[in-house]
Amino acid sequence: MIKESTPEKKGSRKGYFVIFGLGILLTVAGFLVAYQFVEPAPPRKIVIGTGDKSGAYYAFAQQYKKILARDGITLEVRSTAGSGENLKLLTNPESGVDIALVQGGIGDSAAQPGLHSLASLYFEPLWVFFHRDLKIKRLPDLRGRKIAVGPEASGTNAIATRLLKANGITPDTATFLAIGGEKAQNSLISKEVEAAFLVLSPQAAVIQNLLLHEKIRVLGFERGEAYQRANRFLSILKLPEGVMDFVRNIPERDIFLLAPAATLVVRDSFHPALVDLFLDAAAEVHGGPGLFQDLNEFPSQKYLDFPLHKDAQRYFKSGPPFLKRYLPFWAAVFIERAKVMLLPLITLLIPLIRSLPPGFRWRVRSKIYRWYRDLSGVDARGAQSQSPDEIRACLAELDKIEKEVLHVSVPRSYAGELYSLRMHISFVGESLRKKEAAFFGSKEQP
Repeated sequence: MIKESTPEKKGSRKGYFVIFGLGILLTVAGFLVAYQFVEPAPPRKIVIGTGDKSGAYYAFAQQYKKILARDGITLEVRSTAGSGENLKLLTNPESGVDIALVQGGIGDSAAQPGLHSLASLYFEPLWVFFHRDLKIKRLPDLRGRKIAVGPEASGTNAIATRLLKANGITPDTATFLAIGGEKAQNSLISKEVEAAFLVLSPQAAVIQNLLLHEKIRVLGFERGEAYQRANRFLSILKLPEGVMDFVRNIPERDIFLLAPAATLVVRDSFHPALVDLFLDAAAEVHGGPGLFQDLNEFPSQKYLDFPLHKDAQRYFKSGPPFLKRYLPFWAAVFIERAKVMLLPLITLLIPLIRSLPPGFRWRVRSKIYRWYRDLSGVDARGAQSQSPDEIRACLAELDKIEKEVLHVSVPRSYAGELYSLRMHISFVGESLRKKEAAFFGSKEQP
């Protein structure tokens, strides 16, 4: 047989809901306040500025794209004119570009204060190729020549014109052609130009072709230390004799090259959670040994034009956060965001949880103790009664209290206090009836 809930039992349940409902309400309020300090979730789509589709930047970005896809991040690879354009895109919030590959020595932290570096990725040697039959030993020997200096807005163009100008060579004293890559290679082989500046990895097909071409030579920077002192973003690299082809002994002697470093640059608004993701990808792509680098030499916090991002500083100091080492990216991000909310919530919940049991006890006992006020009033009025009618009125009121108390429902742990109330009601009733009997007894005496 199923017992229907009485109004009193429903009232008891209501007491539970009031106490715990208040706790839930305060918890939700604390959650909403804490949420105001939580960073938004990282975007699932990022745009990276690279360079020409035939260049190394574009190829490396494609590798990043595959790596980031493992964690559900879509990387859109945008082809650009090069480092110069990439910096312009980063400084323009409306461009849609969030991160870019930029050649070292191009940026200016004073002129572009809103940008930060994540890391340098690898050395990009500056190659100066020329025809073998030309008598060229140093950059000043290029005066009056036709020179491919790289496309405008490219890093190659910036460093080539800078070094040529330092040697007194300008568009007034030589012919500058704004071409690079395969076009510069073909123009040099066909003798449309006499020399070509290229900033590319030694693994690039263009570099391989020109180094192995029998009629083309590469210029060594004999004054490399002087150039490096005047341009701190440059490093001096040595291309050892024969390293490109041991059989043909290419190059035929040690050659010293100058090299900026390729870097990852972001704007201030770049999401911190993505910093670790990109640095992990950079370590996977660029961390191996190479012709000009040792194992794990890159990514590096050296060779940067812009201040190192604060989250990149933490990455280089202690590696990825603990959670991101062992959990999937989105799970780690969720927990890290939740931490901001959980800490103040725990601070709020500890005293709240401690206050709930006393609050509940007060709520239950108040249902019992409120009757003592009425009982005390009846007892006091009965003691002062001067007639049977006054006693009967007190007994009627007491009977009403007793009937109402019979319907009071409390948890079993508080049943003792409820039965104590009933005993006290019986005690007061017995006292009133004795007093009533005393009134009638006094009237029957002669």
